[in-house]
Amino acid sequence: MTRYAFYDLDRTITRLPTWSAFLLFAARARAPWRLALVPAAALAAVAHKGGLLGRDRLKEVMHRLLIGGAIPANDLATIANSFAERQLAGNIRAGAIARIAADRAEGYRVVLATAAHRFYAAAIAWRLGIDDVIATEASGSGDTHVSHRLSGANVYGAAKLAAVTAWLAAREEPRERQHIRFYSDHATDAPCLAFADEGFAVHPDARLRTLARANGWPILDWEQ
Repeated sequence: MTRYAFYDLDRTITRLPTWSAFLLFAARARAPWRLALVPAAALAAVAHKGGLLGRDRLKEVMHRLLIGGAIPANDLATIANSFAERQLAGNIRAGAIARIAADRAEGYRVVLATAAHRFYAAAIAWRLGIDDVIATEASGSGDTHVSHRLSGANVYGAAKLAAVTAWLAAREEPRERQHIRFYSDHATDAPCLAFADEGFAVHPDARLRTLARANGWPILDWEQ
């Protein structure tokens, strides 16, 4: 039996979301004048809330406004590593670190499964000792530049479950020979929690708290 423990990132491992924080961090580091475009990014978020802009497109628009359309990959890696250091210093739940260590001690292969972009999620994961990352991918020009355009789907909701099952299928193991844990804070990860053998609601939002009680998913508090 192979054991896997999948962890969401934002508000599960971290206390606060990371995407907007990364955009602002990158804008300050690379081109502070782009901070003047924050109101335009906020309008895009309003358009998304109003159903005028899809989540995938919203991510592209905000990236284009606050970071740029084509960023040298080395520059982005430097910014991502600095951002990851800041996250580790003040935005990681101590309980998450302890749980990751406990899962490893039980023989679980720990995997980060997040809608965050790989270019900074992987930098955070590496610092947590997590080698396997399922994340939203950016398109680009080989190893030289990273585009604001997505390569594939934003790994969110049902798309996250599709990405997780594709990753597992690549292991070429029968499902009955896998034991899967999944940790998340948000109801949009309910498909992944239901797919797992053990689902855990970590500091859940109201909808997930209701689903957790209905499905018998333990509710965890990683701030205690």
